[in-house]
Amino acid sequence: MTIGPYPIDIEYIVRGVTLAGMLAGLLVIPFLPGLVIIWLVAIAFGIVSGFGTLGWIMLALITVFMLVGSILDNVLMGTQAHKEGAPWWVVLVSFVAALPGNMLVPIFGWILLAVVVMFLIQWARLKDTRAAINSIKGMLVGYGWAFVFRFIIGLVMIGLWLIWAWA
Repeated sequence: MTIGPYPIDIEYIVRGVTLAGMLAGLLVIPFLPGLVIIWLVAIAFGIVSGFGTLGWIMLALITVFMLVGSILDNVLMGTQAHKEGAPWWVVLVSFVAALPGNMLVPIFGWILLAVVVMFLIQWARLKDTRAAINSIKGMLVGYGWAFVFRFIIGLVMIGLWLIWAWA
């Protein structure tokens, strides 16, 4: 393809769009499931460009990292809240409450509702505002660590795709 006197290789455009999509999943909004977005973009790249042997291997590795990162995300948040005194059932109820929270208030609603539900349950259970706030702090610290690990795993996933795309 040419634009004016400049030849443009469509493969570079596909790679550029794919990389932009992956970076958006990694950086733009940390509340979205960035690892899943990166994984979906890698699948789309494979569909458009073809998988080949290396592509299937890299997609398998990218899939493993996406699954591990997604599980690690929830485990870190829950574990930190539990360490601060929230029983596992309260953590689970908070996570379940996060699902409709995302629909009520897009992007931030899931964490907002999870925190509010955790606070209300802990406060009602313990009648101690400080203990309820500590549980919330634990969840938020866990979210911070989860974000760090998701970011690193996302970089690894993008690195695997770069090997696939430029090999």
